[in-house]
Amino acid sequence: MEKCIACGLCAQKCPRKVDDEFNMGLNQRTSAYIKYGQSVPLKYVIDGETCIYLKRGKCRACEKFCPTSAINFEDKEEIVDLNVGAVILSPGFKPFDPSGFDFYGYGKIPDVVTSLEYERLLSSGGPCMGHLVRPSDHKEPGSIAWIQCVGSRNTNRCENGYCSSVCCMYAIKEALVTAEHIAGDELKQSIFYMDIRSHGKDFDRFYESAKAKGVRFVKARPHTIEAGKNNSGVTMRYAREDGKVMIEHFDMAVLSIGMEPTADVRHLADVFKLDLNQYRFAKTSDFLPACTNQPGVYVAGAFQAPKAIPRAVTEASTAAVGAATALIRSRGDLTRNKTYPSERSIAGEEVRIGVFICSCGINIAGIINVDEVAQYSRSLPHVVHVENNLFSCSADTQEMMAKKIV
Repeated sequence: MEKCIACGLCAQKCPRKVDDEFNMGLNQRTSAYIKYGQSVPLKYVIDGETCIYLKRGKCRACEKFCPTSAINFEDKEEIVDLNVGAVILSPGFKPFDPSGFDFYGYGKIPDVVTSLEYERLLSSGGPCMGHLVRPSDHKEPGSIAWIQCVGSRNTNRCENGYCSSVCCMYAIKEALVTAEHIAGDELKQSIFYMDIRSHGKDFDRFYESAKAKGVRFVKARPHTIEAGKNNSGVTMRYAREDGKVMIEHFDMAVLSIGMEPTADVRHLADVFKLDLNQYRFAKTSDFLPACTNQPGVYVAGAFQAPKAIPRAVTEASTAAVGAATALIRSRGDLTRNKTYPSERSIAGEEVRIGVFICSCGINIAGIINVDEVAQYSRSLPHVVHVENNLFSCSADTQEMMAKKIV
């Protein structure tokens, strides 16, 4: 891994194309890939499940073109035993799969997408590079509907009677970001909800600002979504609060999906002998949300319960404090004195300048021709090294830069 310089040649030369799971399968990647532009460490990997060589014994194109010989097909995974005094479990969550709800048409109607898929469509690093288009015909949508509580607060079609906590606010955020992506006043956005749960600092103010900016909030649960004309757009049926059945047409429908425990959570609980609640989240008390029934084992994030990022960060800090407290008697046992290279005078030495250019994904590279900047930099006096980095702020890129500065 240390040899990889993240040049991307392996991905360019790899002939195997598969669905990109980070972009929710909306585009494709190669078997040699980097999960996303700001991955830490910024190192390319080979997908062993789809690699032609690892599956059929042929190809090795990536190995032929790698300039640093970083690819080692003989490398194997290694299981390491660690002796630790505390453990923090934070396995994350699984997005709810709405394909079992046939009345929403997900997986059959192209313009019905999940909130995560819509998030990737909006992203500048997504399959559309930030230009929002609907999947059916790649046209810019003029009307979008969000349907809340898909896979949450539902004990009829699934067993998730809990609120996933984040869906209301991310739907509002997506609506406001959409308005920034689509110019003009013709955009129509509707959020269909049971209750708007905007608990959190300034969350309710955010909700009120969305209403003021024209986002329509409809207290209803649409019960049927059908494909629009020529399989583009959707037709939605729902009942208003007064009982009247309404039919509306939208260019897209976004399903605000909730959170579920990961598939292997039962195995994880068995290994650590943890108690789980009825929804298979870690069982904790209201006053000690990071503590489990096992001393020295702490939980954080969505493993304890669905939650937004601010609360997850707070509880992660709580878990870290708990683990540190458990290890207080061993504090300082593994500390080392930091050593520094000896200083030397460089007076009279040749001036050597290194130029490190940051593309910042497409934020800078989309405006400035960074290759031309690099080429121009090479022509300047005393410049001995020029390098274009995808993200210079990432920890591994800064580490590589430090190694090149001598």
